[in-house]
Amino acid sequence: MDHPMNRGVNNPPPKDRDATAPRQSFVEQLSAFFHRNLYWFLIAGFVLLLLQDIFGTHGVLAMRRSQAEARKIQQEITQLDRENKKLQDHVKDLKTDPSTMECIAREDFGLARPGELIFKTQPRATDPAHPTAPAQPCSAQ
Repeated sequence: MDHPMNRGVNNPPPKDRDATAPRQSFVEQLSAFFHRNLYWFLIAGFVLLLLQDIFGTHGVLAMRRSQAEARKIQQEITQLDRENKKLQDHVKDLKTDPSTMECIAREDFGLARPGELIFKTQPRATDPAHPTAPAQPCSAQ
């Protein structure tokens, strides 16, 4: 570093600014700053836009989550359509199929044909290691 005592004729003191040079206004300084750093501002803007496109509320990741959710909901709709069709068929059988009506009359209401006897028994206590299968409902026949 230059010390004032070590300066010779060849080393004049540094001049910060020429006193006769006009000073730049704030707007001119700001404009010069933006012109010098325009390239970096463009890069920063591009990076911010890229991050928004990937991680934003309507970005690529959000779109993938929405598509996965739409597939899941579509599978649920398909499953509900199958169940609905099955229930509609069961209602149709209840209205038109005599054997289904007879099965429900026997199982749920304990009815019998003329001349038949019904014996009701208590189920045995089951061993937890060997559970028994539940009785098949009428619709499974």
